Amino acid sequence: MSAKSVLTDASMAFLEQYLNNPSPTGYEAGGQKIWMDYLRPYVDTFITDTYGTAVGIINPDAPYKVVIEGHSDEISWYVNYITDNGLIYVIRNGGSDHMIAPSKRVNIHTKNGIVKGVFGWPAIHTRNRGKEEPAKIETIFIDCGCSTKEEVEKLGIHVGCVITYPDDFMVLNENKFVCRAIDNRIGGFMIAEVARLLHENKKELPFGLYITNSVQEEVGLRGAEMITKTIRPNVAIVTDVCHDSTTPMIDKRIEGETQIGKGPVIT
Repeated sequence: MSAKSVLTDASMAFLEQYLNNPSPTGYEAGGQKIWMDYLRPYVDTFITDTYGTAVGIINPDAPYKVVIEGHSDEISWYVNYITDNGLIYVIRNGGSDHMIAPSKRVNIHTKNGIVKGVFGWPAIHTRNRGKEEPAKIETIFIDCGCSTKEEVEKLGIHVGCVITYPDDFMVLNENKFVCRAIDNRIGGFMIAEVARLLHENKKELPFGLYITNSVQEEVGLRGAEMITKTIRPNVAIVTDVCHDSTTPMIDKRIEGETQIGKGPVIT
């Protein structure tokens, strides 16, 4: 069965909205609401915990419990330091890659709303004159168009503000999905689609199915660890992304051979 024969227009609209919505680690509530609203017609009930993990349940009274899980959070940055001349230095929230940051646009989330910025980097002909230095976490910085620390703070930016990329969902060559938050919003999408297909095909399950969208995976699997103590499942199937090891600079002897479009990977 092809993906196109399973996915509906409503599915794709949900996926696009869900991916485009920022849900950085520790701030997943907005994305969880989108996910629960989509899932609501297909489950019997929900549970949530204080961490923010959301669980849609089919057959909540069944003694045997099966979990299918994806994590809802995405990697991001935190404002770590604001210089006197209005530049912003950052630290990671999850495994954000400093090597791809230079020149990328960013959204800085404040109580006043989103403030736009860009990761600055010197032009190639001005930096280090003959000695190329790679980007480091200590050297990348964000410019939001201010010339003083006071200007930055007036915009609502302070140490601790979370920062995401504005990169939105797009489709390449009809069937390849691209977005900053595929890891692992695509897992949350897939498990929601399982619930939809069970409902639409009137499938009766002989067990309780706990469709679990956990939080804070990117900083140590914290949401999954906590919700496990609540659900206490008999078995769990965890979905997440992996890498296409046929692309350049990946050693298949270490990573194994996996390729986009060749089906799911089981590990």
